[in-house]
Amino acid sequence: MFINITDSKEAANKGSSSGLVHYLEKENRIYIKDEPEYWFNGQQVRIDPYVAMRTIDNNIAKLGKDDAKFFLLNISPSQKEITFLKEQYGEDGAKDQMKGLAVRVMDAYAQNFKREGINSHEDLIWFGKLENYRYYTHNDPEVKQGIKKRGDRKEGEQMHVQVIVSRKDATNKIKLSPMNTSRGKNEGHSKKMGQFDRVAFKQCGETLFDELFEFDRQLKDTLAYANAQKNGSLAERVQMEAQNQKEATPSGTSLADDQSDMDLAPGIHPYSATIDQSFEDFISPIHVDIKDDVDDEAIHGRNRHRKRQARTNTR
Repeated sequence: MFINITDSKEAANKGSSSGLVHYLEKENRIYIKDEPEYWFNGQQVRIDPYVAMRTIDNNIAKLGKDDAKFFLLNISPSQKEITFLKEQYGEDGAKDQMKGLAVRVMDAYAQNFKREGINSHEDLIWFGKLENYRYYTHNDPEVKQGIKKRGDRKEGEQMHVQVIVSRKDATNKIKLSPMNTSRGKNEGHSKKMGQFDRVAFKQCGETLFDELFEFDRQLKDTLAYANAQKNGSLAERVQMEAQNQKEATPSGTSLADDQSDMDLAPGIHPYSATIDQSFEDFISPIHVDIKDDVDDEAIHGRNRHRKRQARTNTR
């Protein structure tokens, strides 16, 4: 399970969310069908894109022109996790479960700020969009080597959820930035200014998935293992590999003691393994006007180009 928070460099989040909303509608334009993939949040699952855009853009009280107005969250299960969901719930059921998981992840997002009055997804302004595919870009090695073309669909299970969440809370009064890691000068100051532990938040996505779906995650598939291999000391990597060998060894073999199970991030409570799926009880479908598709990286590419050009002009 991979969770990433994108700031302004890729999300272009200092202005309107219209460009990003349009970009995330690409599958509805490419794969024209009778029933588009609607936006959703914790209250509704059939939200029209213009409603998501308008709501995000109107929730910006007292934010300056250079302030981030929203953030983009990427909730991406592994191919093994997606296969597990589809085996348990079927194709459509797996999509419903991913949307339910996104709600729980946004609960964790809210709780991670440790701010009074910010306790769950209901205290946030956010909209999720489920996507079924990913596409090769010019940065992928396969494209650089000429094996694939930019825009080709990637192989395997690629289902994931993109979430646009407002910088301001649901009351349009409190600023919430997941990029703020400051602990403040003291406990009172820290509580007032807010903080966000991104490592704990990423860990909670993995833990929530395992708790919700009773997924038997192997050590090599954990964030802790991947982090140790990438950033850990030699001793940490050796210890993690010894633990991995113990898991792969039949019981009765004498190896190092097992590590305790990883806990949920502070303030996050476990949920039952089944997500409520009362989707038919929500509002009726809203017609989506499907327009021509744009180049996959048109939005993001332009912004990166402008930044590079601006840096060149200042030299």
